[in-house]
Amino acid sequence: MKRRNLVLIILLNLVLLNANYAQNKRTLRAYETFNAGEYFKAIDLFKDAYQKVTDKKEKLDIAFYIAECYRKTNKSREAALWYGKVIAKNYEKPIIYLYYADALKMNEEYEEAKNQYEKYKELVPGDARGSDGILSCNMALEWMEFPNGYVVEEMKFFNSKFSDYSPAYGRDDYRLVLFTSTRDETLGKMEHGGTGQGFADIFTSTMDRKGKWSTPVPLNENINTESEEGTPSVSSDFNTLYFTRCTYNKKKAEGCNIWVAKRDGDQWDKAKSIPFFEDSLVAAHPAISPDELTLYFVSDAKGSVDDGTGKPSKDIWRVTRSGPMAEWGNPENLGTTINTPGDELFPYVHHDGTLYFSSDGHIGMGGLDIFKATKQDNGQWKVENLKYPINSSSDDFGIVFEAEREAGFLSSTRKGKVDAIYAFMLPPLKFSITGVVIDEKTDLPIPQSTIKSISSDGITLESKAGEDGTFKFLLKPGTDYVFLASKDGYLQGKERETTKGLDKSTEFKTEIYLSSIKEPIRLENIFFELDKADLRPESMVSLDKLVETLNDNPNVTIELGAHTDSRASDEYNFDLSKRRAQSVVNYLISKGIKRDRLEAKGYGESKPKTVDAKDHESYPFLPVNTLLTESFINKLPDADQQELAHFLNRRTEFRVLRTDYGE
Repeated sequence: MKRRNLVLIILLNLVLLNANYAQNKRTLRAYETFNAGEYFKAIDLFKDAYQKVTDKKEKLDIAFYIAECYRKTNKSREAALWYGKVIAKNYEKPIIYLYYADALKMNEEYEEAKNQYEKYKELVPGDARGSDGILSCNMALEWMEFPNGYVVEEMKFFNSKFSDYSPAYGRDDYRLVLFTSTRDETLGKMEHGGTGQGFADIFTSTMDRKGKWSTPVPLNENINTESEEGTPSVSSDFNTLYFTRCTYNKKKAEGCNIWVAKRDGDQWDKAKSIPFFEDSLVAAHPAISPDELTLYFVSDAKGSVDDGTGKPSKDIWRVTRSGPMAEWGNPENLGTTINTPGDELFPYVHHDGTLYFSSDGHIGMGGLDIFKATKQDNGQWKVENLKYPINSSSDDFGIVFEAEREAGFLSSTRKGKVDAIYAFMLPPLKFSITGVVIDEKTDLPIPQSTIKSISSDGITLESKAGEDGTFKFLLKPGTDYVFLASKDGYLQGKERETTKGLDKSTEFKTEIYLSSIKEPIRLENIFFELDKADLRPESMVSLDKLVETLNDNPNVTIELGAHTDSRASDEYNFDLSKRRAQSVVNYLISKGIKRDRLEAKGYGESKPKTVDAKDHESYPFLPVNTLLTESFINKLPDADQQELAHFLNRRTEFRVLRTDYGE
């Protein structure tokens, strides 16, 4: 009996050992597949191992790698789900908070993403990715609230249920497009372990006269092979094609290289490899400059920025040559202004020489964002995010522009889709200004006044305001404007506006106030030293506006009249007001106004102010048309009210004497 039990125990142990061996083998295969970059295949292997493993720590590690597989295959929703599971079990690696935040950001869950970035920042304060993540969420929310004006629409003619991306123009009329696709018509029939899709090829589509795109077809076998081809870049004369080819041997990646082919009639001749590195498996995503003397590309070769784990990230490099037929020189990394510990991919060179690229290392909305890089006078790069809606919370990459228009195509995984091609366009900027001409004294519109629009490009237009005093002009981009309003019986008025530096269509609003020459015009905020005629500095703003008014109305002569309150002798007030009026005249002369256009007049307390509608609106205790005499002021019940009335009497005014000066 004991012998039988012993046999049973031995058999049971053998079963358990075999089960453990099988489980270990299954888990080992999942890790090997992951390390080989076949993340799509690794998902099912890890999930199978996750279901069968019993050790809690090992189970947690496997869950983390399931999340990693989803992250590396751009499945942000699944990645966030699995990272959340692992975090709930108090996973020991702080990096999980960063990856969780990144996934949430790609799902547009910006507020929760900020919380996770904060946790990562607390755990790893020396890593800028925590602070950068918080900033990127804040910027994304701002950019989405204030989009930059581009219109982005999906190109359904190009797209399939598979990945379609990295478009390039094949003709100067922009009616021929090349792009990368993994659709069924590709020559390579192997499945990519990293994406779960077939190997990519380069396809082309042509627009007919009616604006309809043809069904995409693959390029010939001089370009497409059973290996993987993609990311085309065409020279500015459309006669040379650069592209990426990644080769495989018995399902094992041998590496990616840049290839080039010349046009042969309507086809491309046999492609040739351009080897740049011997020690790197990656030289991809070519982008040729308009003069064909500089080739930008992506590599993780020695000299690339460390990704933070001791491994090189994917960086943008360039190589140059002295002429179109010369040999390429030695590759050069573009440096840390462009390249980050994240990945920089899919460069493109605009017709004007501007470099565009995608990155998940610069401040962005989530995943890959598209950036613009321009060379400054000091030789440094200036990098700018293209913002929303060019960028989204998903991956955005592979952009191409028309030469003379803010329009083209880009690739994106937005809307929860696989890689797809989108058209973008910046509608022509439209600017206009609507204004109204108003009586400065009454605040009522002035009908039928004459409006002139004078632009910095030398164009002058003239219009009449309507019966309601309104007018409207269309404006040009990048232009300064002056708007002059005139009407018999009024001084000419003006306002300025500019469209320089504006990148969004705008309808401006303005009001032009005209002052009637029938009554004296008060100069606001004219101040003198106590009991003196010396102008205080804060008076200069108002007086400079008067200088501008006199220059705008060169035909008028004016009287400068100064008034005092009644709290001194008549003789003293008359003398003080005369000296103050002369101080204003002297200031105007110092600013270039001719002396014979100006007359100083001191009125002392002899002309108390009459309360108008504006005065009453500001000081309701003063009835309209009331003359602010000394007796009226003394009857006011409140000392503050009396002081305000004296203040209104102390004023500097000007009135027009003639309107024919210089004639």
